[in-house]
Amino acid sequence: MPLIPEEPQIHESAQGPRATPASGRTAPTPRPVPGPRPAAPSRPGRPGPPRPTPPVQRTPRDVAKPGQSGPAVPAAAAAAPQIQLIPASVESALDSAEEAVDLLLESGRAPGDVLVITTGAQHPWADHELSFGEASYWAQHDAGDDVFYTDAAVATRAATRPVVVVAVNGGSDSVASTALPLALSRAGALLIVCGDPQRINSVLGAGV
Repeated sequence: MPLIPEEPQIHESAQGPRATPASGRTAPTPRPVPGPRPAAPSRPGRPGPPRPTPPVQRTPRDVAKPGQSGPAVPAAAAAAPQIQLIPASVESALDSAEEAVDLLLESGRAPGDVLVITTGAQHPWADHELSFGEASYWAQHDAGDDVFYTDAAVATRAATRPVVVVAVNGGSDSVASTALPLALSRAGALLIVCGDPQRINSVLGAGV
């Protein structure tokens, strides 16, 4: 709260007798001590001195007033994963996918970031791990410690990973038309498709 200056108070002090003049001089007649002055009559229509106005507190522009919501911040749209197409024949699609995985790991990607989906014959690793049973096979998927290889027929069970590599190494067009959109939905940042570009574009219905 701002401090309010007090009204000045004027005190009239009585004047005492003057010092006695030196001998030989006639002392002047002492003047009467003036009494207190009468208070000045108040003048109608004229108020006393105005009090200083307290400083105005400004509300910062970026602070919302009570009861009012701040400016709406548009939510950032989720970024769609990038799509990369590696031309390959049906016979070489799996090898191209393996090369793509090697490049990803050499560039710093963690093995658990990569999911590989095949539309035709399964990857040898998947065949080997499934020989120990599906429970053991999917337990490795859930652990997320290594590259995981799966077939398009069961890829719906796979979780999202930053990078998904699809090897179009066989299978019908209906299998590819199901596997590619599924792979896109599982890719967090990058989708790599290895196969015949014309077949892939015809399956997706648009150029990749």
